[in-house]
Amino acid sequence: MRRSRLVVFVSSLLLAAGTALTGAATAQASSLAATGGYAALGDSYSSGVGAGSYISSSGDCKRSTKAYPYLWAAAHSPSTFDFTACSGARTGDVLSGQLGPLSSATGLVSITVGGNDAGFADVMTTCVTQSDSACISRIDTARAYVDSTLPGRLDSVYSAIRSKAPNAHVVVLGYPRFYKLGTTCLGLSEAKRKAINDASDHLNTAIAKRAANHGFTFGDARPAFTGHEICSGDSWLHSVNWLNIGESYHPKAPGQSGGYLPVLNAND
Repeated sequence: MRRSRLVVFVSSLLLAAGTALTGAATAQASSLAATGGYAALGDSYSSGVGAGSYISSSGDCKRSTKAYPYLWAAAHSPSTFDFTACSGARTGDVLSGQLGPLSSATGLVSITVGGNDAGFADVMTTCVTQSDSACISRIDTARAYVDSTLPGRLDSVYSAIRSKAPNAHVVVLGYPRFYKLGTTCLGLSEAKRKAINDASDHLNTAIAKRAANHGFTFGDARPAFTGHEICSGDSWLHSVNWLNIGESYHPKAPGQSGGYLPVLNAND
């Protein structure tokens, strides 16, 4: 009996030590990022389109104070915070206009990019306004682009980030699935919704592979958004908004704070 209690006691000590070390490692990662500064790059999912509270000086880039980069910076107080993510950005835009703040002193970089390259807006417009077959055909074209062209474009962006910020921890965040399937929902057909979700998975797989090849961390947003897709009854994503079409299919403020922010926190 004494031996059993001793084993339990020692096991408890080891478990507590392991938990403390894990917590220390996480805290150290955040501390290093805060010390070195934080740069948030990418497209509208990082700038915060759909979340409201846009920073007036950001103009058409629509950077929001409710976007996950802004929220992370507010919580961690990094030594510098450079928010260059911009609505509509493609890989070429990141290369030409967003990398200026990066340096050997940068501690953390986050980025979402690739959706616009693959024709995100045109895919959704086609699927909303045309037939099932037209929607799926346009998605097939996007998937072919993701397979043939996007990997090289992502490589160019990731290589440039590493060159300009050699000491940074880089978190590449993916995109959520848009629809909850198997439920009654006004709007797109089940066939369209499933094809769009599958295309998002395909894009995420490609992004995750390129990120891993560069030694970057992939932050998968899909688990955080599960249960909060369009048609879920508690959606963190805008559906079609005919009064503000640019916000369609983008995260609402809860999608930034409850979806993307925890993903960055888990991987920073």
